[in-house]
Amino acid sequence: MRKGAKAAVVSGVVVVMVGGAAYGGYHLLTTLDGAAVVGSPEPVRTGPPSADEVKDASSKFFAAWEKGDAVTAASYTNFPDAARPLLSSFGHDAHIGRVRITPGAATGTTVPFSVTATVSYDGTSKPLAYRSRLTVVRGTNSHRPLVDWQPTVVHPGLRKGDTLVTGASAAPPIEAVDRDGAVLTKEKYPSLGPILDELRAKYGDKSGGTPAIELSIHHEDTDTAETPLITLAKGRAGKLRTTLSASAQAAAEQAVQKYSESSVVAVKASTGEVLAVANHREDGFNAAFLGQLAPGSTMKIVTAAALIDNGLTSASGPAPCYPDVMWEGQTFHNLKGMKPNEQATLSESFARSCNTAFIKFTPKLGAEALTREAQDRFGLGRDNWKTGIPSYDGSVPPVSGPDQAAALIGQGQVQMSPLNMASVTATALTGRFRQPVLVSPALDNREIAQAKGLPGATSAQLRQMMNRTATTGTGAVAMSGLSGAIGAKTGSAEVDGQAKSNSWFTGYRNDVTAAAMTQEGGHGGDAAGPIVAAVLRAAG
Repeated sequence: MRKGAKAAVVSGVVVVMVGGAAYGGYHLLTTLDGAAVVGSPEPVRTGPPSADEVKDASSKFFAAWEKGDAVTAASYTNFPDAARPLLSSFGHDAHIGRVRITPGAATGTTVPFSVTATVSYDGTSKPLAYRSRLTVVRGTNSHRPLVDWQPTVVHPGLRKGDTLVTGASAAPPIEAVDRDGAVLTKEKYPSLGPILDELRAKYGDKSGGTPAIELSIHHEDTDTAETPLITLAKGRAGKLRTTLSASAQAAAEQAVQKYSESSVVAVKASTGEVLAVANHREDGFNAAFLGQLAPGSTMKIVTAAALIDNGLTSASGPAPCYPDVMWEGQTFHNLKGMKPNEQATLSESFARSCNTAFIKFTPKLGAEALTREAQDRFGLGRDNWKTGIPSYDGSVPPVSGPDQAAALIGQGQVQMSPLNMASVTATALTGRFRQPVLVSPALDNREIAQAKGLPGATSAQLRQMMNRTATTGTGAVAMSGLSGAIGAKTGSAEVDGQAKSNSWFTGYRNDVTAAAMTQEGGHGGDAAGPIVAAVLRAAG
């Protein structure tokens, strides 16, 4: 009998027990005359995979992947039907071969690894190298250790429904330049990576270039531009002029790096031209243009305009700041520590960001006045902005109940992006709505959105209130040291499930407006405020 096996005679039966446990297997019993019988099932393994199981499962997966055996590699995952097509396209559609995978030291059930390979197409080859990671889990039904299937296992840039493809690019490459002709690259301005991809997808064939041969990520959402990974053969880049300012963009990139999950947009108020757009996010999402989050008290710019335009008060008129206000069964409060002032003017309550002063106007303003103000005067919420790349133009729906009051302070069902709030500030500053643009509409003859803007008297009062906020109100700390004509509005948006509120801030300096948002950044002046101030300092 081999080493490691033990035998015992029980009632004429030899029981053979081999070290280790099978996965839901059976003990093999042999009688003294050599006949085999089956005993009771072995215990099923449960709980997280052991270190040996993690190593074994990941090694088998890597070996099959290296060989280009997609069927076998997929069988070592917990979702083989989802894994098989992507693993197959790795060699076929993406033309990736000579794959070598080097695992790193596992941390628990997670295994980091590096991939080196060669991409070959039409007689041209380029090396490919990247890092990723996988996690080994126990199969729900099989109880085997299996690779937890995620598209990021194959490449960190992949998401559900994405594929890797090598071939002629869908659009020719572009050389994007700023308003003064300076070249803009994702290497120098990392936030612009996804934005340059979108510009290429839309304007590549209008800029005089020729397609390249590339390995790229094709996204499930056909409205999202391809993400190029490696260029095997360069196409001829066409030049595309944008409205961006290289100096403002550099300042925006640097500012958002100080706060995670942050986004900022700067706009030239007199034209609507976007001067800078930057994001610092784990997911790479362009939240600056596409974010859909409650803007908190920055929305009080639109609310104040609605109050003035509907004749309910004025900057110097009454807007008492109460300790709390109830509407439709919900009690609304101010920020902790704010002293009430029942003699306050709208300008004072705006500068202090008193919630109750605005919510008290809910019954007089009605359910639709805020929506009309946002749409008709600020150009928001009509789904008709055409900036040059995908963007969101805000939502201020007519609502009832507690959300009607919450909307007045930028909560409830109101949703905005930093782009929207930079535009709101530009409209407040100039009195005219100018839809933001990243590329001149003349290039593709697109029709941009229109709105009637604000009466001169309303715009003047908004400027006065925003200036007061920037000099003596809640925005004063962030805006300190900025010269010229300045104004600001802070915002803190509470979100269910978050320990801290989202930080919002919008402001202007001379002819430049900027707005920023930092998720879980706290009060408006804590995170978003310094970002906006830094951009205005460089561009204003």
